[in-house]
Amino acid sequence: MAKITSIGTNQKYKVDIKSETGHHIISDEPKDLDGGNLGMMPTELLIAALAGCTGATLRMYADRKEWPLEDVHTDIELIENKFKDARIIKTLRVTGDLDEKQRQRLYQIADKCPVHKMLASGLEIETITK
Repeated sequence: MAKITSIGTNQKYKVDIKSETGHHIISDEPKDLDGGNLGMMPTELLIAALAGCTGATLRMYADRKEWPLEDVHTDIELIENKFKDARIIKTLRVTGDLDEKQRQRLYQIADKCPVHKMLASGLEIETITK
């Protein structure tokens, strides 16, 4: 289970985010949306999680198979429609001395990363107030 704690302050849209594992990031809005542009926008953080998970999943799989995967390049675009019917386009490119069968298998495995599965499943979000 992952756990995140965030604190929004009086600095407009800046939010300090901390993980249970000791990491710290800042989320903010760009200056043209009246933010300070001190960190990624929340929607960028969402798709960054997908990119990170995809890259790590492909690396783990290739390492277990002892395939010569060098790099995983992931470009992700979030297409928003007023937060309804949003969609994500994920473009992958892998480098290394891989044959076509290995490449195709890696492209299949990319959709098996935990973040991809969660987002694609339409996960439930429960809000608890205190």
